[in-house]
This record gives sequence, structure tokens and C-alpha cells, in this order.
Amino acid sequence: MALAKQLFDRIGSRRTQLGLAIRVTVAATAAYVIATALHLLLPLWAVLTALIVTQMSVGRSLKATRDYMLGTIGGAIYGGAIAILIPYSSEAGLLGLLILSVAPLAFIAAINPSLSAATVTAVIVLLVPTMHHSDPMTSAIDRVSEVSVGAITGLLVSFLVLPSRAVRQIRANAAKLLELISEAFTELLAGLTRGRDNDALHRIQDGIGTAMVGLNAIGVEAERERAARLSGGPDTGPLLRTILRLRHDVVMIGRATVVPLPVEVQVRLAAPLAEVSAAIVRFLRSAAEAMREGAGAPPIHPVHLALEHYSKAVAAVRQDGLIRGQPADTAERFFALGFSLEQMHQNLCDLDRVVGEWSEAMANKPGRAAE
Repeated sequence: MALAKQLFDRIGSRRTQLGLAIRVTVAATAAYVIATALHLLLPLWAVLTALIVTQMSVGRSLKATRDYMLGTIGGAIYGGAIAILIPYSSEAGLLGLLILSVAPLAFIAAINPSLSAATVTAVIVLLVPTMHHSDPMTSAIDRVSEVSVGAITGLLVSFLVLPSRAVRQIRANAAKLLELISEAFTELLAGLTRGRDNDALHRIQDGIGTAMVGLNAIGVEAERERAARLSGGPDTGPLLRTILRLRHDVVMIGRATVVPLPVEVQVRLAAPLAEVSAAIVRFLRSAAEAMREGAGAPPIHPVHLALEHYSKAVAAVRQDGLIRGQPADTAERFFALGFSLEQMHQNLCDLDRVVGEWSEAMANKPGRAAE
């Protein structure tokens, strides 16, 4: 029972991936049944197309369907025209037509990868008639029909079977990023008084970079869904820009905390820095939970208060002359840290506003339909 519970928990934590697996299976099966019922020449292409266009989110499925259909239609027209207008009577002639079909379309696909299906389609339209003794026009029509069945089936399955909206994914990925930023921030400030684990920090930083790339890609899909009126929710731009600025803040603080502060400065700033670290980490984690669960924005007042205490402690350190006589690079890092924390404070205020907007939007969606 314990093993079964552990297995179900692991599967439950991968609901998005499990949903995709189910959609892909349904799309492939349905495409094959429909293609067979319509007596299409090669049901294989309907099945493969359904697999290609059934993506992680509805927005991504829309783009995959559009790109694949445009490439297929363009390739069918070009390949059919080549085969009809330039007759051949030998293997050498067929080879020449193959080169003429592939080279221009491969060049176009290199410039615009979304049209990569055109090259494959042109080759199929050109070569299939030689195997099935049909004419190029029929081959082109068959190819477009097979792809259309697969594309429409895959798109309908993406809409109807456990649909996964990019809006829900962007919330989950934003929450993950905020948690990674909070971990990095904790490690960085700790380095001012006790040193830091650079290997651990590099792993966190790499994770932030990878997650940021994924978040931007999902943001594009979410905007595509919004443009097609397939989902609601706030504009994703402010959320992405705010998290990116927080990422930059972490990088700047990392540069300012490359070595610990002088001992006498550590003694004076240890308590204020610990308060700042605790308040900001608590706020980031609460904001992550709010994004993930659609709860209200967390209180930001403790962050204001902690940074105010830190500013007063920094002013006292400067007034007592503890920075005078320090090496230039030490003084530079000291002031850079203060500037970076001030910038982060402003960005956390923006995050508070953005999370509030997303939470309000989720609260106003009956049954969380935006997901």
C-alpha cells in the first residue's frame, strides 16, 4: 500500500505530463480510426500529424497546427507543380526533380523553421506516385487530406480531452522561478557573513536560467491563447518582466557578495541582513504559493520594515567610519549591495501588484475556467 501510495503521489505530481500522454494517445487512435473510415491512402500520415500537433498546451497546439498545415499545403502545391509541369522518363530525371523540390524548400525552412513540413510534403508528393502508380495531383490531394485529418483531430483533442491551458502552466512555472530566486537570495546573503557554497549557488543560478527560458516560451503560448479568446487572465508581460528583473537583481547581488564583509561590518549588519533575508524569502515563497494556488497576494509590509532597518544600520556603519580605510573594491561591493537591495525592493513591490492582479483574476473565474 505504501508503494502504491508513493507511485500515485509521483503520478499526481506530473498531472500535466500525464494529461499530455492521454491526449496524444487519444489523438493518435482517433486519427487512425477516422483516416481508415475515410479510406485515405496512408493513414500513417494522419496519425503522425495528430502526434505532432498535440502539444503540452492549447496555445502550443494552435501554433503547431498552423505551422504544419501551412508547410503541408505549401509543399503539396510546390511538389505537385514540379511533378506535373516537368515530366521525366528516367531515374536520373526523377533525381533531378527531387533536387529541385528539396533545395528551395530546405532553404526556406532554414530561414523559417515553422515551414519545415513543406520539404517532407514535397518529397512525398513527388515520390509516392512512383510507388503507387498514381498521378501527382492525386498524391498532393491525398497528402493534404491525411494531414488535415490528423491536424484537426489533434487540435480537437487538445481542446476537449483534459485541456491544458498555458495560463495554468505559466502560473506553475512562475511559482517555481520565484522559489529558485528565493533559494539563490538566501545563499547569497549568507555568503556575506559565513561564506557560501558556490557549487550549490551555480546549480541554483543554472536552474533559474533554464526556468526563465521555459517561462518565456509558455508566455508566448498564453498570449496566443488570449488572442484567440481561448483563455482569460491578465497580460503575461508584466509578470515576465518583473520576474526577469528579480533575476537580474540576484545576479547583481551575487557580484556584490563575492567575498564576506569585513568582520567589524559583519557584526553591525548581521542582524539586519538576517531580517532582510527572512522577510524577502518569506515574501517570495508566499508569492509563489499565491501564483500556484490562486490565493491572495502576500503582505509586503515586513519587507519594507526589514529594508528600513537595514538602511538605518548601513547609515550607522557609514557614520561611524567603518568603511573608511577599507580597500576600494570592498567599499564598492558594500555600496553596490545597498543599491541592488533597493532595486530589488522596487521589483518586489511590482511583484506584489502583479501577483495581486493574477490572484484577483483567478478569484473572478468561476470554477477556475482560465486553467
